[in-house]
Amino acid sequence: MVLHFVGPPVKFTHILDRRFLLSGGAVTALFAAAPIKAASQKMTPHPVVRIAELKIDPAQLDSYRAALKEEIAASISVEPGVLTLLAVSVKDQPNQIRIFETYADRAAYEAHLQTSHFKKYKSETQGMVKSLTLIETDPILLAAKSDKP
Repeated sequence: MVLHFVGPPVKFTHILDRRFLLSGGAVTALFAAAPIKAASQKMTPHPVVRIAELKIDPAQLDSYRAALKEEIAASISVEPGVLTLLAVSVKDQPNQIRIFETYADRAAYEAHLQTSHFKKYKSETQGMVKSLTLIETDPILLAAKSDKP
């Protein structure tokens, strides 16, 4: 995929390649101040990027992690508009979870909320989540390396 900025063109071989993310590769977020334009010069739809900050009941942490892994695997495998779901815990505070979420656009995010696997996750984890903060972001540029040449 070739992306053009307001300025010189930049080539990225894989922007948020889901296959790479599923293989356990690390994501590198790169930041640039210019808006992205596709090679056709049409503006690309703006991805929806959110950060979820959760505090989980420590007594239910293993059950929560199992439900989260199941939900992420289902979302990535069956929803084309779900580009990334990356979950981590805060160092030395395993019950504090952060999820970096990237959706192709607002419609993909709204569709995700209506899926049976997401509703199952919300229902199963309702009593496990002690607090949830959703942070809306303004994406600048998101890129990932791929293990492909």
